[in-house]
Amino acid sequence: MKELSLNILDIAQNSIRARATNVDIILKEDAETLTITVSDNGCGMKADFLKRVTDPFSTTRTTRKVGLGLPFFKMEAEMTGGSLDITSKSEEEHEDHGTVVTARFFKNHIDYIPLGNIIDTVCTLIHGAEEVDFLFLHEYGERSVMLSTREMREMLGDEVPLSSPEVLAWAREYLTEGYAELYR
Repeated sequence: MKELSLNILDIAQNSIRARATNVDIILKEDAETLTITVSDNGCGMKADFLKRVTDPFSTTRTTRKVGLGLPFFKMEAEMTGGSLDITSKSEEEHEDHGTVVTARFFKNHIDYIPLGNIIDTVCTLIHGAEEVDFLFLHEYGERSVMLSTREMREMLGDEVPLSSPEVLAWAREYLTEGYAELYR
């Protein structure tokens, strides 16, 4: 993919398809590295599928026989000298089920792909799955930008949908201001 934000979108959509009600997207960045973690409380994966999940010919989808999201994400991380780690607990075997995907990138490597438009990614997720609680946090050194749909719901109440144009415009502006401060 041309932007890491598109990988994040793909992995978060996997979480939604896995019936997650909570999805955390955490980015930790410094001058040399970017670590992206997407965790959820979805149905998780059994150990045998987890072993093959980065094989492009392993997928749970019935509409096609290949799954390229995680294999590409792994390749992109490893091309920079980084890594991809996936842990998962199946709901059939664990009460605290879910999946955690963590990728580490070395930003100074020639093969490092830029983060891209993470604000659009977050807004797209909110719009497309407003019933899911998303926590988005991007830390850069001592500064951070954070958005929680759970907190948004608490402030707005049940009568205002998070997918409304006004709420999404506010979220976009809030994140834009946060990113201006993050990279100042």
